[in-house]
Amino acid sequence: MLEYKQIKKHRRKFLALTGLTPKEFQLLLPAFCEVYESVHSGDTTQSGRVRQRHVGGGRKARLWSPEQKLLFILVSQKAYPLQTLLGEVFELSQARVNYWVPHLLPLLQQTLVALELMPEREPHQFAQHERAKKEPPELIIDGTERRRQRPKSPKKQALHYSGKHKTHSDKNVVVVNAKTKRVGYLSQTYVGKTHDKKIADHEAIAYPRDTLLYKDTGFQGYAPPGVQTRQPKKSPAKAPCPRARSGTIGRCHGSG
Repeated sequence: MLEYKQIKKHRRKFLALTGLTPKEFQLLLPAFCEVYESVHSGDTTQSGRVRQRHVGGGRKARLWSPEQKLLFILVSQKAYPLQTLLGEVFELSQARVNYWVPHLLPLLQQTLVALELMPEREPHQFAQHERAKKEPPELIIDGTERRRQRPKSPKKQALHYSGKHKTHSDKNVVVVNAKTKRVGYLSQTYVGKTHDKKIADHEAIAYPRDTLLYKDTGFQGYAPPGVQTRQPKKSPAKAPCPRARSGTIGRCHGSG
């Protein structure tokens, strides 16, 4: 069973499974506990009924601690596995996984809202959202893909198939602050076949004035008004050795 007290000792594994470092997890935990306790008082059960025994009585639950609950929902959102697989990892039945995911996800969202960590979803409000953070307008835009189950419909299969990653996926565009690494904007979800620049053009994101925006080749030609963009250039390919072109074995300079 995947347990917090064990995995917190392995920073790289923790980051790969949850998307957070153990230190970031600890910053998130108090707010998550507060939100959870506000929804579930100690004198009622999770279904809202009056308790017949004290908290902690009876059989020990798999997700018995706040740390374990938060770890469970973060792994669910980061890895996005099938419920059966998630159940095997946390030693839960598929039915219990089906209960806990929709039960804990709104609490995680409320936690992020309380900590002001939720990204903006409305493109025309992004500039105002960023100005309120009072951070340098130095941003990075990039496309992200997450794997999904292959659709049964051949038409949907073609739409969701990403030739870049050779799998079926859903795609979003994110804008991240280059200094603080905070995700400031998250686009709507598109099918995996959609090009990054096409999503950015369709979203029509409003950027703060004098923004410096870093982008990759997936956003070639993307130049929002009032924004200064930076795109890395590939190093020119080195010319092949004349002897290599002719099939001669040996080095170009002074080889015997």
